Amino acid sequence: MRILTRRVALRALFTIGVVAGTAGVLAPVVSRRPGTGSPGTDAASGSELERFTEMYRGRRIEGAATYMVPAGSGGEVSAAAKGLPSVEVRIDGRPLHVMRRADGSYLSLVNHYESFPTLRDVARAAVDELGAEQLALSPAHSLLSSSST
Repeated sequence: MRILTRRVALRALFTIGVVAGTAGVLAPVVSRRPGTGSPGTDAASGSELERFTEMYRGRRIEGAATYMVPAGSGGEVSAAAKGLPSVEVRIDGRPLHVMRRADGSYLSLVNHYESFPTLRDVARAAVDELGAEQLALSPAHSLLSSSST
């Protein structure tokens, strides 16, 4: 008969904790039904993911992530036809370049080493990073601004 030692008991508790934690994290992913949209999906048209306008630290931030809906579709578009959303964020009316990552999070040119779960979070982080500075009205790199003589 094997005697239960402290090491065996701790190993069993650790294993149970890892299994329970993994199950808790994966439960929302496994229980989501196919074809259901993300929590921010507009139920009426299925075209809007996120939209906000607010004052944050004295700066006006606004943003939207929407799917492009083809003309004549009446707002009803299959998930396959939607593709990637169009994303736009502005700080004091100036555009902030934002990219959507494969996992659904966002990053900006101001905070390009961090990802954020929502557009509002990426805009707020950009304001925090910019401080009193303003975004440029046009990108520094442009095909039109580089002239060959």
